[in-house]
Amino acid sequence: MAKPHTAKISTDPAKISQILDRGVAECIVREDLEAKLKAGAPLRIKLGIDPTSPNLHLGRSIPLLKLRDFQELGHQVVFIVGDFTGIIGDTSDKEAERPMLTEADIAANLKTYVAQAGKIIDLDRAEIHFNSTWLGKLGFKEIGEMANHFSVAEFIARENIAKRLDGGKRVSLREVLYPLMQAYDSVAITADVELGGTDQRFNVLAGRSLQPFYGQPAQNIIVNPLIAGLDGRKMSSSWGNTINLLDEPADMYGKVMSLLDELVLEYFMNATRIDLAEIVEMRSALAAGTNPRDLKMRLGREIVGMYWGAAAAGAAEEHFRTVHQQGGVPEDMPVVKVDWVQAALVDVLVEVGFCSSKSEARRQIEEGGVKVDGVVVEDVAAMVEAKKEGVVVQKGKRFFVRIV
Repeated sequence: MAKPHTAKISTDPAKISQILDRGVAECIVREDLEAKLKAGAPLRIKLGIDPTSPNLHLGRSIPLLKLRDFQELGHQVVFIVGDFTGIIGDTSDKEAERPMLTEADIAANLKTYVAQAGKIIDLDRAEIHFNSTWLGKLGFKEIGEMANHFSVAEFIARENIAKRLDGGKRVSLREVLYPLMQAYDSVAITADVELGGTDQRFNVLAGRSLQPFYGQPAQNIIVNPLIAGLDGRKMSSSWGNTINLLDEPADMYGKVMSLLDELVLEYFMNATRIDLAEIVEMRSALAAGTNPRDLKMRLGREIVGMYWGAAAAGAAEEHFRTVHQQGGVPEDMPVVKVDWVQAALVDVLVEVGFCSSKSEARRQIEEGGVKVDGVVVEDVAAMVEAKKEGVVVQKGKRFFVRIV
């Protein structure tokens, strides 16, 4: 149910400019939305996210930060958890058919979704909806009426769908229906504006097509850019290249430091709210020869501070300096007690949770990614001997455990 709007609307030109320009790849229709914002009309701003994994990541923070920008102007933000659409599955950015998830999968994934969103938006002033509330009630008659507003040709013209069809890959009818369901979300909550990434452009435009059929004005659209993850590809839970909002501060900071240098300014622009003038100065400093590492450390402090607070950000940076720059060992590493005197290193890596399987453990060892008491071990048959004072096993640059 929609909340009665009571907040005072701000028409601050600087804040309106930030909404329309910062972290925006495209605005549809900009002139219309800008006029509404300047007139102080109360707007309903929609963002939906499917819980296809348990974690929200920094890629998702871009539209969530934009949602907060609207909220700070006094507009009503509406956060939709796609517990129904998540089961159906959106393949907007996929090169193969996304498998359907079960209701149990979705229930497990969404347990902390709203709380994670609350790290960015004010939940007390937001509407929170689960789209199974309305999508689960639709019948064939209404679905048929809605489907009449879209053509199959429009759907298969999308680049990734056309590529799959050209390659002889299956495209299910279920996938064709997904944009229709996302469009109906806009109808259900009477959206004035919808937010979504560039990979969602077709889906968010579907809402503009469907709303007039229900007597509603067509929503405006803000399309957000996507950001690259730890491996340089688009940040995606499916690829595991994410910086998650629930990552521990030291791990979050370390992940930021592992980003490609050329991504630093893009992250400042899209994943923080550092003043734009300061970002311009950073760009000039980089051009003048400033080490990108220094700006990455500032970025790490900023991002960790946003989600865990300034004290945690300072501690995470100190941890990074001690462990990674000075070659030290963290004092607060986890301790695992074992009942063996000697064990194979591959078994140890699985036992402490550093690797999900023995084959992964062997690969990590062969690639030189494992140390025992500070010494790189490259023998997959290596053994670990328990010591009274403990033995330190390290995987990569960020994962340590003391075995006693």
